[in-house]
Amino acid sequence: MSKTGIPAMFDGFTIRRVYDEQKEVWYFSVIDIIRALIQQPDYLTARKYWNKLKERLAKEGSESVTKCHRLKLAAADGKQYLTDVADAETLLRLIQSVPSPKAEPIKLWLAKVGYERMQEMTDPERSLDRARDNWRKHGRSEKWIQQRMMSQETRNKLTDYWKDHEITKDEEFAILTNIIHQEWSDLSVKEHKALKGIKTQNLRDHMTEAELIFTALAELSTRQIAESVAATGMAENATAGKKGGRIAKRARLELEQKTGRKVVSGESFLPPKEEPKRLEDRPKKQKKKSQKRSLKK
Repeated sequence: MSKTGIPAMFDGFTIRRVYDEQKEVWYFSVIDIIRALIQQPDYLTARKYWNKLKERLAKEGSESVTKCHRLKLAAADGKQYLTDVADAETLLRLIQSVPSPKAEPIKLWLAKVGYERMQEMTDPERSLDRARDNWRKHGRSEKWIQQRMMSQETRNKLTDYWKDHEITKDEEFAILTNIIHQEWSDLSVKEHKALKGIKTQNLRDHMTEAELIFTALAELSTRQIAESVAATGMAENATAGKKGGRIAKRARLELEQKTGRKVVSGESFLPPKEEPKRLEDRPKKQKKKSQKRSLKK
């Protein structure tokens, strides 16, 4: 699963990027990198340059072009468009094909951007500490943070099992995740996000403590069932996912019956929206001006 990250900046140029959570890799907009290399703020010029470069590299048999992907990124008009993206390793090769005084500086910039991830890979504790600090800044309780960390550990063990048993594509991970979620909550991931009023945000970061617990139970049950039958491939793991999800669903329904409260909630950690000021709330002078305008009409 990929999610759009906050754009990075290089030498005054915005570099859009997407983070792949499964592969733990940043993908950067190739056009944005080209713009920075040729110092050209115009997207159309940079796009023409990239298209010609792509043709030349393809004729030369370069693997760099084939390693580029197309993902949706926000454009200047705010809409999402399919855009060529590449990871840092592929970009370093592409940069060598562009005669530019900015080639070496941007190589160092890419290395710096990836340095934090390299630190976390060699020392996972850094990643955990960064996540805890981030959640604390957003007002999460220590109890919620502990549950979120436990839920993530359970999730990681399940995805590790899938990777070792012929589940390799991002869409396959998403399909299996959705099957489990639908079974335990009676909502798809998309429907659950809509209930909470979120779109691009990570659903788990907006779950209540109870939702995290039942998600973890569903995924733990799925993994143990899959391990018991050595489930391999989509069909067998989907079956395990349905069974694991149903175990959590039965527990959820029993808890709801005992407490009279729904587990699946529209509660989220989004900042409250500011309500538009009513006429009565405006300063008296501003209010009188509005009334005069109304009389003139």
